[in-house]
Amino acid sequence: MKRLHAFVTVLLLLATLVASPSLAAEKVVVDLDIGDDIDDAFALGVILVSPEFEVVGISTAWGDTALRVRLVRRFLHAFGRQDIAIAQGIVTTSTTGFSQARWAQRWPESGKPVATSVDLILDAAGKQPGIVTLLALGPLTNVAAALSRDPQRFRQLKRIVLMGGSVRRGYGRTQYAVPGPPTREYNIAADIGAAQRVLASGVKIELFPLDSTLVQLDDVRRRELFAHGSAGTDALTLLYHQWSSADQPWASSTPTLFDVVPVVTLIDPTLCPTQPMHLVVHDDGITAEEAGAPNVMVCLASDRQRVLDLMMKRLLAPSVARP
Repeated sequence: MKRLHAFVTVLLLLATLVASPSLAAEKVVVDLDIGDDIDDAFALGVILVSPEFEVVGISTAWGDTALRVRLVRRFLHAFGRQDIAIAQGIVTTSTTGFSQARWAQRWPESGKPVATSVDLILDAAGKQPGIVTLLALGPLTNVAAALSRDPQRFRQLKRIVLMGGSVRRGYGRTQYAVPGPPTREYNIAADIGAAQRVLASGVKIELFPLDSTLVQLDDVRRRELFAHGSAGTDALTLLYHQWSSADQPWASSTPTLFDVVPVVTLIDPTLCPTQPMHLVVHDDGITAEEAGAPNVMVCLASDRQRVLDLMMKRLLAPSVARP
C-alpha cells in the first residue's frame, strides 16, 4: 500500500510539473516598431499577460528607436513588467508618422545605457541555442543586422516568427471585402534588402502575411477593453486614441490587429495553421510564391473570431491587476 501511495504521489507531481506554465513557456525576443500603427501595442499587451511566454527582451525597430524605447518603458510600467530588458534598434529614416509619440515623450529618459538590438538578439541565441524564438513584428533591419554580424550565432535561434508579406491577397478596407491582389506589405517593403537576407538565412521561419492578419477589432470588443479599468488596458486605450486621431491616411476608428495573429498563434497553433512554401522578396518589395524547396511555413488563413476571443480573454483576465 505504501508503495502504491508513493507511486501515485510521484505521478501527481509529474502531472503538476508538466502542466506548469513556466516549463511550457516560449522564450521570446520581441522586435517591434511600436508607436506607429496600433497593432504592436495590442500584440505586446497579450504577450505580457500570457503565461505561455517568457520574454527574454524587447527590441525597438525602425525610425526613432530611442523614442520607442521610452514608449516600451512606459508600457511595461503600466503592465507591471519592468523586469524585462529593453534594447534599442538601428535608427532609420521613416516616412510613417509616429502616431503615439506624445505618450512616449511624457515618460522620462532613464539616463542609463541601453543595449543594442543586435546584441540582444545574438546574446539570446548564443546563450540558449535552439531555445529562443525571435518574434519580428516590424521591418527586419535589426534582424538582418544581427544575421550579418554573426551568422553562426544567429542560426542558433529556435525560429523566427514574423508578420510580413502579401502572398495571395493585399490590403483591404475591411476583412470582409473582396481580396485585393498581392501588394507591397509595409514590414517587408520598408527594408527590402533586410527581408531578402532574412528569408535566405536558413533559420526556420513562420510567416504571417496580410492573407491571415487582416483581423479587425470591432466596436463591441473595443468598448469592453477600454472600460476594463486595468493599468494595462488604460494604456492601450490612450495609445488607441492617439493612433485613431493621428493626421495620417491610415487613421481609423477600427484597428487592424496584424501583429496579434502571430502572437496568439504561438499560444494556440490551431488559430492559424501553416503550410510549407518557397517565398522570395523581389526588389520591388513584393513577396512572391515560387517553385523551389520550402524556406518558410506560411499561414494563409486565420480563424478571426477565435483570434479575437483569445486576445480578449487574455487582456480582460482577472490576473491583469487593476490599479
